[in-house]
Amino acid sequence: MKSKCLSACLAVLVGVAPSAGFAAKDTTPVHSMPQLKLDSSPVTDDKSPRVASYADVIEPVQTAVVSVYSKKIVRQRVLVNPLLRQFFGDNVPDQERARPEEGLGSGVIVSPDGYILTNNHVVEGADELKVLLADERELIAKVIGADPKTDIAVIKIEAEKLPVVTLADSDNIRVGDVVFAVGNPLGVGQTVTMGIVSAKGRSVGILEEVAGYESFIQTDAAINMGNSGGALVDARGRLVGINSAILSPSRGNIGIGFAVPVNLAATVMHSLIETGSVSRGYLGVASETLTPDHAEALGLNRNTKGVMVTDVYPGTPAESAGLKRGDVIMSINEKLVGSLRDLRVLIAQTSPGSKVKLKVSRDGKERTVEAALGKLDEKPNELLGGVEVTPLNPEARRRLNIPARLNGLLVTNVDENSDYADRLAQDVLILQIDRQDVSDLDAARKALTTGRHMLFVYYRGALRVVGVEVK
Repeated sequence: MKSKCLSACLAVLVGVAPSAGFAAKDTTPVHSMPQLKLDSSPVTDDKSPRVASYADVIEPVQTAVVSVYSKKIVRQRVLVNPLLRQFFGDNVPDQERARPEEGLGSGVIVSPDGYILTNNHVVEGADELKVLLADERELIAKVIGADPKTDIAVIKIEAEKLPVVTLADSDNIRVGDVVFAVGNPLGVGQTVTMGIVSAKGRSVGILEEVAGYESFIQTDAAINMGNSGGALVDARGRLVGINSAILSPSRGNIGIGFAVPVNLAATVMHSLIETGSVSRGYLGVASETLTPDHAEALGLNRNTKGVMVTDVYPGTPAESAGLKRGDVIMSINEKLVGSLRDLRVLIAQTSPGSKVKLKVSRDGKERTVEAALGKLDEKPNELLGGVEVTPLNPEARRRLNIPARLNGLLVTNVDENSDYADRLAQDVLILQIDRQDVSDLDAARKALTTGRHMLFVYYRGALRVVGVEVK
């Protein structure tokens, strides 16, 4: 009940299972990489001097935070009056009405040549993006890439020698650290609010629908609509997070705001700029958060934190590394793993091909194993772009009344934006590809090489032929 309540109360600020497959990383650059300014030292040196003003810290940040204005054209179908059809028949077409929809968010300049970090939901579906700089210049922006699973997007403007923020190491922040939220809330103009880090590693279900990766920084610095994509900075003016959402029953600030940690945002940004998509690491285990009872049963202290491996998938990096059922993963590259969420986020934000060191407890003894991560296949059941399939099972055969003599791959979902949405639909059974029987997804993928293909399908009691072209 708690998670449902949270989801119902969440207000996104602007208008609006692990897979078993992996593949080699595509390293072909799509865009030149930005030059980032980095400072990974802790925010304090264990001294707490009295501070009367943070103006000198905040003023440079304000020059690097921008307002992002989005516009998209929403088209609605308008049905013709039925009386007209009585007189003129079906020759009277339905009308289409287009209306503009505008949105407001914020962004953070991270490189002098115009790369800007913001939220996916700020730019999603936009037909036009404009960025308003601190010096009042307004420039057209283009989307370099976006990742709904982390709510991070990268946009770019054509400009040089722009002011930038320095990126901190968000792993070093602590609950109680002073932070500032900088953005353009409610369109009133650039605003700075102050608070502290209220919690780390929060998962509240905001990205649940897209099976996203949540490990938010929670803050009580006032965040409102329009702050999305803006900066969360520490007391030294370094970027620690990208403001993303609030928890509120009224869509207004009540002191519970969330920001994507900059370490995660930077990983996504680099992948989007380098390859045009997000490549995530893949280990190849089924696992669950270690409970006190499980820990005790494994001969560990009941307070031990970690993730217990419940299965190791064949042919995966986990199997190659020698992981076994019952192993407890306690850290990855010396970063503590206290829950399944921690494991999922840490592996996903590590590049495919990277070697990671896992601290593992087996039979009550600790050991370190090294694994070379594979690449996570985000859509393990996708046969064609936007078309997901699964082998036909007895339950589906009974439900769809499919004859026993027919077998193949059953279409389970077709994205409305898929190039094949006009030819394939849910519950279509694909029997053959180019006259070859298919019942295995891997074999079907190999058969669908670039070019035209002929699919024999069964749908609603009839056998048909469907032509598709793979580009």
